[in-house]
Amino acid sequence: MTQVAQTTNDIKNGSVLNLDGQLWAVTKFQHVKPGKGPAFVRTTLKNVLSGKIVDKTFNAGMKIDFETVDNRTLQYSYEDGDNFVFMDMTTYDQVMVPKTLVGDQSKFLLEGTDCIVSFNNDVPLSVELPGSVVLTITHTEPGLQGNRSNAGTKPATVETGAEIQVPLFINEGDRVKVNTTDGSYTGRENG
Repeated sequence: MTQVAQTTNDIKNGSVLNLDGQLWAVTKFQHVKPGKGPAFVRTTLKNVLSGKIVDKTFNAGMKIDFETVDNRTLQYSYEDGDNFVFMDMTTYDQVMVPKTLVGDQSKFLLEGTDCIVSFNNDVPLSVELPGSVVLTITHTEPGLQGNRSNAGTKPATVETGAEIQVPLFINEGDRVKVNTTDGSYTGRENG
């Protein structure tokens, strides 16, 4: 682990801390200087591997271990057992990333998708998909003529196999934009 000994005064959003051998990303922080007593830093931390979120308070100026995290844009290539294989498009190196790091978002992972993969000492920590992806509808019941977007939704299967809810006017073969965080339909893609 690449550790840099700094103090709690250096904490920023996005900093990665090593606490008791576990990596925690700072999602929120606040330096507090009360009228009485010593200053402190109030933080919200997210465990890099498990995703667990905790609130933690540190004394100001306390020494703490910061980790070096390297974010790289990699392109998704294919699935291989318990891993997804990504390619670094500058070096053409293939990187195996455990499926557990992608989680539920994997149902929107399409070959050729650029993702941001975070590493610590060349060990993948997390995978961030783009906010939305464009996918083709492979199966859905035909829509009724005259139905408009406010008339309700129906289930549809996209090319990755995920099932999403779409407006009634969407048909098989249509390309739709899907939010990768919650799987919601965000619009129809023309062309």
